[in-house]
Amino acid sequence: MSRLADVRFRAATAFQRRINPLLRRLPLQTVIETKGRVSGLPRQTPVGGRRVGDAFWLVSEFGERSQYVRNIQADPRVRVRIRGRWYAGTARLVPDDDPVARLRRLPRFNGLGVRAFGTNLLTVRVDLAEV
Repeated sequence: MSRLADVRFRAATAFQRRINPLLRRLPLQTVIETKGRVSGLPRQTPVGGRRVGDAFWLVSEFGERSQYVRNIQADPRVRVRIRGRWYAGTARLVPDDDPVARLRRLPRFNGLGVRAFGTNLLTVRVDLAEV
């Protein structure tokens, strides 16, 4: 990883550590809940994305370096809160998808942040089932 990419990663994660606890409390904020790969405890991460049919699509700005992506790799069973309603789902990484093209179809505000800070974009698809 380049020095610039590492600086962007550290700056973004430091910011997210402070803002994520506030964001995940907002009732309409979309949140993905994974199981901690070491602790086994639920981990909630605010995300931007869009539901398309029975799937929820999002783009991870740091790819496999993102903690929630690493948790998905260990256990793909997740929950997603969309507009205040929880859905169970199975997440999978879609490395063959074009994440920049995918961002164009996702909410604009989130897409701008992901593109601005992201260093290793990775598409994630969650196949949903209502809880």
